[in-house]
Amino acid sequence: MKAAILEKPGQPLEIDRLAIAKPGPHEVLIRTAACGLCHSDLHFIEGTYPHPLPAVPGHEAAGIVEAVGSEVRTVKKGDAVVTCLSAFCGHCEFCVTGRMALCLGGDTRRGAGEAPRLTRASDGSAVNQMLNLSAFAEMMLVHEHACVAINPDMPLDRAAVIGCAVTTGAGAVFNACKVTPGETVAVVGCGGVGLATVNAAKIAGAGRIIAADPMPEKRELAKKLGATDVVDAMAPDAAKQILELTRGGVDHAIEAVGRPASGELAVKSLRRGGTATILGMMPLNHAVALPAMDLLSGKKLQGAIMGMNRFPVDLPRLVDFYMRGLLDLDTIIAERIPLEGINEGFEKMKQGHSARSVIVFDQ
Repeated sequence: MKAAILEKPGQPLEIDRLAIAKPGPHEVLIRTAACGLCHSDLHFIEGTYPHPLPAVPGHEAAGIVEAVGSEVRTVKKGDAVVTCLSAFCGHCEFCVTGRMALCLGGDTRRGAGEAPRLTRASDGSAVNQMLNLSAFAEMMLVHEHACVAINPDMPLDRAAVIGCAVTTGAGAVFNACKVTPGETVAVVGCGGVGLATVNAAKIAGAGRIIAADPMPEKRELAKKLGATDVVDAMAPDAAKQILELTRGGVDHAIEAVGRPASGELAVKSLRRGGTATILGMMPLNHAVALPAMDLLSGKKLQGAIMGMNRFPVDLPRLVDFYMRGLLDLDTIIAERIPLEGINEGFEKMKQGHSARSVIVFDQ
């Protein structure tokens, strides 16, 4: 199969041919239909987050089940599926208390001494799997708890972005923040995750949705997806504008880009008793804080990895939202590209003018 390989940090991905192992117990072989380009991948590509190399990135994908290993009970050959990097074990304290996104036992790596999943077709050398998925490839081999079957009528290029951006953004609204009708929401950063957050806040019935982003194009997309107001996130008085629009601040400020200044803006936008939720991958040496007076005002700060999703339940529901016309995935997708266009896609991401690029594989 063809795959995009990260050989060294800071260098373009290289397209090469790999061999992929047959599914073992509890494993699922998937023919990839589409995969979104996520900013989280860019963190690994640029080396700001470490990972053993060489490796195949990519984690926001959808496809068709090609084969299943023994013991697999959740999907079958021919199923349309969406993958999710928050694989879960189903047995630990986090899983049994409904916090599956925090599970650390869902790592699907083979045991020591077993053959690797991915090897180069040319010389048989091993290539690492990234985030349990490695979706920038024509096929994926994942644990059954890293994918979920969906409505077969769902277009797979749109289903792919549910696997990370929409799950994270919508999960923050529905699961982590539990936004109730009438509450005010500010979303800082209007990339794929931020736009999905705006859309989900609209679905949840938020009374006012303020989208903050430095790019006018993205602010316009946010308005299309349900933002009632938009603010230039780089404006010196951005926080003041949000406080004035809401007469004192928002109930929920959701940071969706991973910049230190964005986290600060989210905290400054809160009303008394409000909650700031950090979704973006901040620099590893950065800390987000609440000042003492904010703590005395009942303000709260939380993280929400992957939107604190329960993806076997959440993803099919999000698909249903799209099929019913509630969830707007078409606006989030800016372009569809072949695998060979992946490096150009990441360059566009760095420029920050558009939303999601999605790789579409020949089926």
